[in-house]
Amino acid sequence: MTKQVAVFMGGWSAEREVSLVSGAACAEALKRAGYSVAAIDVQRDVGSLLGRLYPKPDVVFNALHGRFGEDGCIQGLLDILNIPYTHSGLTASALAMDKPMSKRLFKDVGISVAEDKIATRDEVLSGKVMEAPYVVKPANEGSSVGIHIVRAGDNTLPFAQDSWPYGERVMVERFIPGRELTVAVMGDRPLGVTEIMTEREFYDYDAKYADGGSRHTIPAQVPSAIYDEAMRLAKVAHDTLGCRGVSRADFRYDGKEIFILEVNTQPGMTPTSLVPEQAQHVGIDFEELVSWMVENAECDA
Repeated sequence: MTKQVAVFMGGWSAEREVSLVSGAACAEALKRAGYSVAAIDVQRDVGSLLGRLYPKPDVVFNALHGRFGEDGCIQGLLDILNIPYTHSGLTASALAMDKPMSKRLFKDVGISVAEDKIATRDEVLSGKVMEAPYVVKPANEGSSVGIHIVRAGDNTLPFAQDSWPYGERVMVERFIPGRELTVAVMGDRPLGVTEIMTEREFYDYDAKYADGGSRHTIPAQVPSAIYDEAMRLAKVAHDTLGCRGVSRADFRYDGKEIFILEVNTQPGMTPTSLVPEQAQHVGIDFEELVSWMVENAECDA
């Protein structure tokens, strides 16, 4: 019997457009792989969503990005409905999205993290939170949404008083110069280390998703010991949060030490995304990747 898969995409977070692209790519690949697929643009209407989930699909492929789709909210709903879904469960999703909490857990298991402070918007605008250079970021967003780098001598504020839509908590983090590395974990297997290079100030939202916004080198041209350590740390971080399915850990390498930035429990699946690229590097094509994710879907009911 053909497995019925509902692909969740869109949503209403700051990453809606990217999620639509991810979801469309996954839906098409799953159709080619022989699944019966229904693509669902998730709206902020739970009653309507529940209606579209009956009769129940066998699996939900969760291609949502950002808040409500990646932070445990939709995972909790699917747990209640007892529908298996791809990627991490409620707890791991919530922990990964909460950057201060996940960094605390990473530090407890010996993974280096950048010094940080949780500040209010007013404290950030005072310019006295931390000695520059530092990074200002939302405490619970993904895809580099809302991130600003403040450098010594900057005469502009990272945001205006009324232009910070990400809540009262602001994460201020010491800026780590160096190289951007990322590692995808598929089940219990780190896939490889990619170095990300961009002409932009840092690997921001446009660098992630715009054509030509970044260049990826896989395998990353770093010493073998650093390569192996990045692979190890990605798996440790995946396990520490309790992730399942596919995750992606982002790091900075300053030439001496590897610092973890975050773990993405719903990494992008767009044509320029890093996880499909790493899977291809180890001989797993896109259809095989999404099929594996469907066949390994679970729920916490």
